[in-house]
Amino acid sequence: QLQLVESGGGLVQPGGSLRLSCATSGFTLDDYAVAWFRQAPGKEREGVSCISSSGSSTNYADSVKGRFTISRDNAESTFYLQMNSLKPEDTAVYYCNARLIFKDDYWGQGTQVTVSS
Repeated sequence: QLQLVESGGGLVQPGGSLRLSCATSGFTLDDYAVAWFRQAPGKEREGVSCISSSGSSTNYADSVKGRFTISRDNAESTFYLQMNSLKPEDTAVYYCNARLIFKDDYWGQGTQVTVSS
């Protein structure tokens, strides 16, 4: 059964850190580029970061550069988003995504991240 399951969200104070995980099953993660998106209340979903299938290439939204790090462990079929120096404007539901261009586009169910004092 194909699944992407996020974990690691929660409530954190400004300046704090969280590590999101996306555990996948039902397909071969090695072949897929993966990404994290987020959607804040009243706003459109936006891309946060992505990483190539091999892990050799990464990209970040300007708003998170220098604070967030995306990584993947293909052997564990899991990828991650390390979030440091969190700000209130990082509050959103975070979604993981796995994509095989022109073929597949898979999404997790989302995990809430709230940054507040």
